[in-house]
Amino acid sequence: MYRTKKRQITQIRAHVPSRRRDSLAAEEPLEIRVEGRPLTITMRTPGDDFDLAAGFLVGEGTIASPDDVMTMRHCADLDTYNVLDVRLAAGVRPPEARNFYTTSSCGVCGKASLEAVRTVARWSAREDPVQLDSSVLEVLPDRLRAAQRVFDRTGGLHAAGLFTAEGEALCVREDVGRHNAVDKLVGWALREGRLPLAGTVLMVSGRASFELVQKAVMAGIPALAAVSAPSSLAVELAAEEGLTLVGFLRGDSMNVYTGEHRLTLMGSGHGSARAAGPG
Repeated sequence: MYRTKKRQITQIRAHVPSRRRDSLAAEEPLEIRVEGRPLTITMRTPGDDFDLAAGFLVGEGTIASPDDVMTMRHCADLDTYNVLDVRLAAGVRPPEARNFYTTSSCGVCGKASLEAVRTVARWSAREDPVQLDSSVLEVLPDRLRAAQRVFDRTGGLHAAGLFTAEGEALCVREDVGRHNAVDKLVGWALREGRLPLAGTVLMVSGRASFELVQKAVMAGIPALAAVSAPSSLAVELAAEEGLTLVGFLRGDSMNVYTGEHRLTLMGSGHGSARAAGPG
């Protein structure tokens, strides 16, 4: 499996064309099966497929610990790494199959209704007592960007990073789909026995969509930060679940949409973000 692919292109600089080889972010379909039955097809960047499948099943509310999974394997009989089968432990109920494939831009396609998406979380983000200093949040975009190895070659991948409250990187994953990058992170955490991810911050390279907030909540992550905007539904869900949601995180500038009680400003002596706000 290759995370990048080469293609001959025409590059034009100052009206002068030239031929060169360019690196492209690989995008291929992955069919996830559970107990041999097709569950969903997602467009993803090949690599970390076991983490992707595990994280997807955490988001569906199917599994919550490594003990919930018996085996995961690529279907070698099909001579492809684009079909993966998950065997669940005894007593773990398989999820319902999705109606459509999941594109690289949408993590909840095929859900019958909004109510079906609001999966009941096993852990409460609201009860997480973690405190976050704004000075720590400021450095997360640069630390995430520094870990994007494939992006450096292609310029075409989303990234998701898991950080401690002190700003230490625990894991970073890249993918053509922003929801896939988060699934790969959550799947890594599950396979490492780290769920729930209490006291951590999820940093994403794009916008904060509803499905990313949901995935954070389902993994027990109390804070989500994004370099771009959140959607209205993402803010609504974050408020309902007690998640701290930060958008437009760029240097020392950020918008805190929910959970501002967790933030302190540039050191503990400056009080909370709520106290510093207009009321």
